[in-house]
Amino acid sequence: MLSIFKLNLHKTFFVKLGVVILLIDTRVSWSVLILAVLCLIFPFLADLQFPLLGGAVVRGVENIQALLLLIFAVFSYFYMQPMRLSDGKKYFWIWAVLWWLLLFGRSTSWGRDYFPEVPKVYFRGISVVLIGSVVFMLLVKPLRHEIAIKMKNITIPAWAMLLTVLGLIISDGIEHSRIYGGIFLHQIAYKDLMEELYEFPLILGLFMVAFHIMRRDKQEIDQ
Repeated sequence: MLSIFKLNLHKTFFVKLGVVILLIDTRVSWSVLILAVLCLIFPFLADLQFPLLGGAVVRGVENIQALLLLIFAVFSYFYMQPMRLSDGKKYFWIWAVLWWLLLFGRSTSWGRDYFPEVPKVYFRGISVVLIGSVVFMLLVKPLRHEIAIKMKNITIPAWAMLLTVLGLIISDGIEHSRIYGGIFLHQIAYKDLMEELYEFPLILGLFMVAFHIMRRDKQEIDQ
């Protein structure tokens, strides 16, 4: 039984989406396993009457998430050093860094959470710059070509991607009081905390997928 389980975990297979064939890696890493266990524990914090400290815990979680997103942006840049790469890879990893910065900006309401006294027009300008950078970079042909290459040749860590999607679905369900959200929200007083906690698998799962691609690119570059 165990040998069959291991065989299935280490299997790589193909998923066809239209004309695109995705390579799926079904290996389970310890980081994915630990994060999955934590996701199962989160709802029971309400049952244990975990102290919210007047909203300080939620704010602390939000600050940690913002810090993680900023760290992932900086890490991605210095790990891949895109300015030293060929055009396709260079634009791809600059684009990836901009994505992390966009998520960081969105998580802090474009900075308004930390500087509420500043006029809103400045934060709107920041949002336009970050969103515009990510969108308009898609007009760069080498970037589109590199994205197409990666979609054809890079294996996607299935469980990390699943955690990312589930984190998005669960946090959205809690935030908007969807029917399935009640499975994860045992007490309404913990709504904000549960919503924020389930954004961790979204953020960390996304980084696991990105880091998997980084290592593959590094191997190709070093050869």
